[in-house]
Amino acid sequence: MHGALHVAKTGLSAQDTNLKIISNNLANVSTVGFKKDRAVFEDLMYQIRRQPGAQNAEDAQLPSGLQVGNGTRLVSTQKMFQTGEMQVTDNSFDMAISGGGFFQVLQPNGELAYTRNGQFHLSNEGQIVTAEGFPLEPEINVPEGAVQVSIGVDGTVQAVIAGEVEPQDLGQIELANFINPQGLQATGSNLFIETAASGAAQVVIAGEDGTGFINQGWIEGSNVNAVEELVNMITTQRAYEINSKVISTADQMLSFATQQL
Repeated sequence: MHGALHVAKTGLSAQDTNLKIISNNLANVSTVGFKKDRAVFEDLMYQIRRQPGAQNAEDAQLPSGLQVGNGTRLVSTQKMFQTGEMQVTDNSFDMAISGGGFFQVLQPNGELAYTRNGQFHLSNEGQIVTAEGFPLEPEINVPEGAVQVSIGVDGTVQAVIAGEVEPQDLGQIELANFINPQGLQATGSNLFIETAASGAAQVVIAGEDGTGFINQGWIEGSNVNAVEELVNMITTQRAYEINSKVISTADQMLSFATQQL
């Protein structure tokens, strides 16, 4: 294969995947707690035809040599965990973290997952659960007859019961934090799971060890900037077109060579 054709092929493949990442960001522009992805590229191995610094004569060295690249590849995606726009809902079970940290959710398989989506609901058994029905961890149960539920900035949950004067303590919402949040594995449904790259979860009270405070009656919107993603989409489209042009040009050069020989 002509070298330029192979290099352009790697560029087309990388930009095609990049466009998929951008489209996923735009698709989730209204998803509560969504964190956008960023594509990370790297160049491929080089063909060293003349080694930089090699001896060219008795008292002369090559200043730069001859190194020919073999294209690019998309090596990883990186989650961007900047806080999204805060929105007021006045719903008692909506919560937003103003800073670092994740809510803990118990999955049906018994394993913990982590989320920034604070749109919680009340189950028919009085548990605070996600939209998928997964309970918040530690478990918080709201008793029957509760007329008002308040959640403090540190995660303390209290309820005023009908006929009682003093509020009743229901529990403490704890936040999980990670040394490397970018190492978490996204599983869909606004959930992440722990991996070796993220490190073990550090469970703390809200506001401690780098975590943010909990704001009741608020939700954290997606951190996707639609205008920025549209610009990235145009840049990706142009890069794809340029690589397509390289293939067309290389084909014309090969055709000219075969016709003249």
